[in-house]
Amino acid sequence: MLQDQDRIFTNLYGMHDRTLAGAKKRGHWDGTAGILDKGRDWIVDQMKASGLRGRGGAGFPTGLKWSFMPKESDGRPAYLVVNADESEPGTCKDREIMRHDPHTLIEGCLIASFAMQAHACYIYIRGEYIREREALQRAIDEAYEDGLIGPNACGSGYDFELFLHHGAGAYICGEETALLESLEGRKGMPRMKPPFPAGAGLYGCPTTVNNVESIAVVPTILRRGPEWFASFGRQNNAGTKLFAISGHVNRPCVVEEAMSISFEELIEKHCGGIRGGWDNLKAVIPGGSSVPCVRGEKMRDAVMDFDYLRGELGSGLGTAAVIVMDQSTDIIKAIWRLAKFYKHESCGQCTPCREGTGWMMRVMDRLVRGEAEVEEIDMLFDVTKQVEGHTICALGDAAAWPIQGLIRNFRDEIEDRIKAQKAGRVSAVAAE
Repeated sequence: MLQDQDRIFTNLYGMHDRTLAGAKKRGHWDGTAGILDKGRDWIVDQMKASGLRGRGGAGFPTGLKWSFMPKESDGRPAYLVVNADESEPGTCKDREIMRHDPHTLIEGCLIASFAMQAHACYIYIRGEYIREREALQRAIDEAYEDGLIGPNACGSGYDFELFLHHGAGAYICGEETALLESLEGRKGMPRMKPPFPAGAGLYGCPTTVNNVESIAVVPTILRRGPEWFASFGRQNNAGTKLFAISGHVNRPCVVEEAMSISFEELIEKHCGGIRGGWDNLKAVIPGGSSVPCVRGEKMRDAVMDFDYLRGELGSGLGTAAVIVMDQSTDIIKAIWRLAKFYKHESCGQCTPCREGTGWMMRVMDRLVRGEAEVEEIDMLFDVTKQVEGHTICALGDAAAWPIQGLIRNFRDEIEDRIKAQKAGRVSAVAAE
């Protein structure tokens, strides 16, 4: 279990002062100019050595991503864009950073931008996050007034501008290239890759897009050293991580824990156990709504990191938004609700996603009521495979995976419901 002195986010619950004075008291903005003095290459090398993998879902090594930016400028400016469009159902970790500990993010923006020769950084915040935007803007204003950012940031001789951009609430704008389109004032629609943002991103210039948590942990890693950060978690799954646990636990919460903690320890220590005990656990979605669900009995001993959840359980850590469902859950209806969400949020650019999300939702609609044939289950699985991997961005995968997880893990329930409907004994839950 993570000790208090090893926590990066010391004000996650808003118990302390979130102003600049409070942040400095807790050790933020301490010797930032000294970190910048060590140079860009040193910062990137330290980030590589720390083993930090992107905290936005994909888990790509952060230091490696930074190293893709051009070493020498060809005359174009470079940009850092922070993805604060936290719209994945079940995910609410970044909002706690922006609401209660915003200076961790702002200092991280300065250091990361310096490492990539970006003199400007944009934070793209989700449309529904009103109070978070206000708290973050106040913190940015404080940092400007104190000379920590702006011309000659922290007295380092480096000029750095930071802008907060408020989105309009579209889920697709959480995809990095759709986010860039939206920032430029156009409709949020993903771009074809290549070119990747590091070659031609915002305004056609070299750009890196990182998640809020990935950037906010940077200053602490550089102060304490990459070895300290790498000491948590298993190999290739290093560091501390914010977990957002919701659903049928006794105390839902957002908590910072070491990577590779077991699911049982996470739930027992921080959430007071499963509602109704462990025998009542039915299913868990371990990483935000776009990863496949896992049967409860397989989750109990699961290791909460990228490689175990993908390799052993066919799911993923994603954003570490853990959605817990007990036996009272109509799992077919729950996955139908996600199918409806993805159908609504598809941008419509790719045919498999535009047509497939609606088609999958309508079949799910009938499965919830049991008004289908058993053969349609395989047909639905086949269609998810035709959507997955055939779209410009990952929304097609995100729509397909929850349904694949349902069919793989709870096929018996779907079949039982169809048979019950045929026999005229459909349950009250499904008939609603």
